[in-house]
Amino acid sequence: MDTATLSVRDNREELRYELVRGGEVLGFLLYRIEPDAVVLVHTDVDPAYEGRGLGSVLVKGALDDLRERGVRAVPLCPFVRGYIRRHPEYAPVRST
Repeated sequence: MDTATLSVRDNREELRYELVRGGEVLGFLLYRIEPDAVVLVHTDVDPAYEGRGLGSVLVKGALDDLRERGVRAVPLCPFVRGYIRRHPEYAPVRST
């Protein structure tokens, strides 16, 4: 799948980041807002698109957005924790 056609958007009304292609939501990352951080709770990719690295695209987009906004992330989701472990450049975004 061409990742250039994908985008990650923050759907604040639903408290989730969404991975979108042409208006179709392929996956999402649920979060909750704390006073000093955003808690990343659960990552889900549509089963039809699993195994294509889309979860990583989604998490990267969410972490990039949080870093750009200067917001700390608490990775409660095991997938997000693993992504940060494999990509140490995101360690400064992480709040313990």
